[in-house]
Amino acid sequence: MRTFVRCRCYAGRMTKDYFAGDPRTNRERMLAGDLYIADDPDNGRIAQRAVKLADLYHRIEVAGAGGGREVLEQLLGHLGEGAYVKPPLFVDYGENISIGARTFANYNLTALDVAAITIGEDCQIGPNVQLLTPLHPIDPQTRRDKLEAAKPIHIGDNVWLGGGAIVCPGVSIGDNTVIGAGSVVTHDIPANVVAVGSPARILREIGPQDAAR
Repeated sequence: MRTFVRCRCYAGRMTKDYFAGDPRTNRERMLAGDLYIADDPDNGRIAQRAVKLADLYHRIEVAGAGGGREVLEQLLGHLGEGAYVKPPLFVDYGENISIGARTFANYNLTALDVAAITIGEDCQIGPNVQLLTPLHPIDPQTRRDKLEAAKPIHIGDNVWLGGGAIVCPGVSIGDNTVIGAGSVVTHDIPANVVAVGSPARILREIGPQDAAR
C-alpha cells in the first residue's frame, strides 16, 4: 500500500506553489495524468478499501471457502469471464484495473493503478510481475516536494509476461507478444514478437516455427 501524507507536512520545504490557479483536487489532477501530491482523502479512502478487499480475497482463497471471485469483482474495475488471479495481489486502488476474459495471473501480481491498467483476454502473467503506472520527477527538488504523476499501461490479447517482468509507465504491448522472464519493458512493444532483456528489446517475430508439432 502506498503512503498518503497531508500537504501541510511538506509546506515548510516546498520551493513554490505548483498548483497556483488550479482549483482541482489532487485526485482530479491524478486522474487527468497531471502532477499531483498523494494526499487526497478520497485517494486514501479508496486505497484503504483496496487493501482490505485484496486481503479478504487472499484469505478466502486460502480457506477455499468460495466467494473469492465476487470479492475480486468488487476490487477491480473489470474482471472478464473465466479470468483468475492467484493471490496475493497488490494494487493501489484496484478500480483502475481491467482484466479480460480467460486471463490468468500467477502469484504476487503488483499492479499499481494510479493510471489505468488494461489487460486483454487470454493473457498469461507469470509470478512476481509488476505493472507500474506511477512516475516520479527526475528533477530533484520537484521529487523532494513529493509531486508525482502516472501513465496508463495497456497489454493486448494473448500476451505472455514471463515471471518477474516489469512493465513501466505508459507502455503498450501488442497482441500475442511474449515478454521474457525478468525483462524490464520501458517502451512500447508491437504485436507478435518475442522481447527480452533490460531494457526489453525485440528478439524476433513469432512465426510458423513456433507452432506446436
